[in-house]
Amino acid sequence: MKPELEFQVPSVPWQAAGGPVEGIDEQIISLDEQSGAYTRLMRFAPGVDSSPNGTLTHEFWEEVYIISGDLTDTRLGQTFRTGMYACRPPGMPHGPWTSVEGVLMIEFRYGFPAEQG
Repeated sequence: MKPELEFQVPSVPWQAAGGPVEGIDEQIISLDEQSGAYTRLMRFAPGVDSSPNGTLTHEFWEEVYIISGDLTDTRLGQTFRTGMYACRPPGMPHGPWTSVEGVLMIEFRYGFPAEQG
């Protein structure tokens, strides 16, 4: 289970999100270590291009809300902005991404295969 938390400023540091692209950082603010489900803040620095990461698909659910900034899915040729929301079921392709001004998002991931079996 994720921990019980009342309102607080996240104390975990920002860290590189991994992969070959610099300027994509994450801050995991809640984690269920047993299932792998987590909530994170994710940010792209201005000018980031995640093309080296390619198009992504996952075996879990992912919900994303853009808190501020812009995010362009280069595969779709669509730009998403502050206040927009995505809900991606397992297997849904998305990205790669670019961001002109940078972006800050909150992301919820759950339904990992370990949770279901």
